[in-house]
Amino acid sequence: MDKWTEIKTAYHVARLGTVSAAADLLGVHRATVIRHIDTLEAELGARVFLRNKTGYVPTEVGLDLLRVAQATEEQFDQLAGRPRGRSAAITGDLVVTAHERIAPLLLPALQRFQVENKNTVIRFVASPAVLKLEYGEAHVAIRSGPKPDQPDNVAQPYLDLKLGLYAHATYAARHGVPKSQDDYRNHRFVCWEQDKTPFPFTGWLRKNVPETSKVLISANQGVADQALLAGMGIGFHPEIYAQKRTDLVEVLAPQPDWVVPFWLVTHTDLHRSAKVQAVLKFIKNDRFSR
Repeated sequence: MDKWTEIKTAYHVARLGTVSAAADLLGVHRATVIRHIDTLEAELGARVFLRNKTGYVPTEVGLDLLRVAQATEEQFDQLAGRPRGRSAAITGDLVVTAHERIAPLLLPALQRFQVENKNTVIRFVASPAVLKLEYGEAHVAIRSGPKPDQPDNVAQPYLDLKLGLYAHATYAARHGVPKSQDDYRNHRFVCWEQDKTPFPFTGWLRKNVPETSKVLISANQGVADQALLAGMGIGFHPEIYAQKRTDLVEVLAPQPDWVVPFWLVTHTDLHRSAKVQAVLKFIKNDRFSR
């Protein structure tokens, strides 16, 4: 499909929300913008936008197309900057995806990046889902587990998240803490578990904690964290967060098998862009100073 002009027009309509604003930016008549959108929808055989009183809202097809358009435009900007020996301007959306558990570690670096690059908007997708970097769904992804090995991605170490076993002070006051390995079965545990994705401590739980001792089980780690902090039971928690609290009692220090590696992942097409390199610099500097 040779419709880059139409795709670029649709991208600006989606970004600005109205045909008039896109027409002003592109220096064309409103009718030209509408014609470009009609041509694009005819080519795709699907709606790119829903029209309403407030403007144009991208459909699911439109969102997929526009993510590709944004990534392509950034690559053009990067290429245009090379002959003049300068980096492309850092503007527009920066999409970062990471698990919500490490958001507190990542946000300070993103805040400093945004202060220095005021014409950017950070869109943080807090999800364990793997977004498609090759389709421009994110500029930077933080992924856990073994090193990602997709050939079109660049994966760099971010951090190793050490998990320990903790109890809230209110739980410890009511029930005490386990005095030996055999004592675990006499206590209450709050757990985060997933059927398809075993956690590093899953084997330890199966060996040491009977099902009857689990008083709360959730696939959502945030829920399990809140249950731990509410004193419902003993649970796993990142050491780096626990060290900053005075109301958590360490039951068992992080074990070698309870370490979760995280990786900074970018797509090769955007890895060298000014925007991605700038945010990676802030993230890495923050990691090394921690």
